[in-house]
Amino acid sequence: MTQSLVSVCIPTYNGAAFLQEALDSVMDQTYNNLEVIVSDDASKDGTWELLQRFRESVPYPVHVVRHTPAGIGANWNNTLTHSKGTYIKFLFQDDILEPFCIEKMVSFLETNKTYGLVASKRDFITEKTSDPHIDAWIEQYKNLQCQFSNEGEILHLDRTLFARDDFMKSPLNKIGEPPTTLFRKVILDEIGYFDERLKQVLDYVFYYRVLKKYPIAILPEKLVKFRIHPNQATNVNRSQSIPDYEEYDRILYQEFIDLLHPWEQHRLKSKFNRWYTLQKKLKAKIKRTLRG
Repeated sequence: MTQSLVSVCIPTYNGAAFLQEALDSVMDQTYNNLEVIVSDDASKDGTWELLQRFRESVPYPVHVVRHTPAGIGANWNNTLTHSKGTYIKFLFQDDILEPFCIEKMVSFLETNKTYGLVASKRDFITEKTSDPHIDAWIEQYKNLQCQFSNEGEILHLDRTLFARDDFMKSPLNKIGEPPTTLFRKVILDEIGYFDERLKQVLDYVFYYRVLKKYPIAILPEKLVKFRIHPNQATNVNRSQSIPDYEEYDRILYQEFIDLLHPWEQHRLKSKFNRWYTLQKKLKAKIKRTLRG
């Protein structure tokens, strides 16, 4: 049986410290019909040289593209524009894929044709030096699907997720980081690419745009090792003022409002719809008048 081509998309920037481990995990995959697309944001360490050596050592195509930095979303999207695979598999320069990762994810989507994206649980790699911020982050986000009682089973999500009363409860990202996912490239024609206006929430905004049209599955196996360290984008962003969450509310209001729980509909309409607020005030005034 012919294997579908999978594009392993690796956005990089000064990633030499951990990139070799990530590339080794690609070489160790049991699924072998691959191409590797690397978009490098003008790295100044040994990233470029490391990638050249990798390209010479593997039997599948490796395309390394120099990219002018314009934010993480632009770098992610640049890998997508150069990909030719039926499936897209992200891998970040700090992270590691387990050997059966791609094989298991492709097998699921090949068997379940209506699904647009599949993800998996993940494990963590941390530095030996303990950081209380990192420890707290892992404790809070170690199980992104903690609101669901599906331990040990495949979690099937559809657009009814938006109407749950815990949809806006932490963790807001209920799918996973991009390296935990694999999706059909064809869905980009409908969903669009990652939203480059965003820095912190662009991954799950993308997933929820997918979920609006296609079901998503979360495999119970930990098929990815997600590295946590002080220079990681998540930790860097925490020390900066990121307006993403205000924009996330706006996106929910503009694109998902009819799918959300009534409480969330009321909150967002009150926030963004002036006419809705005026109507509420008018109705309250009429009620007070009638009672009086």
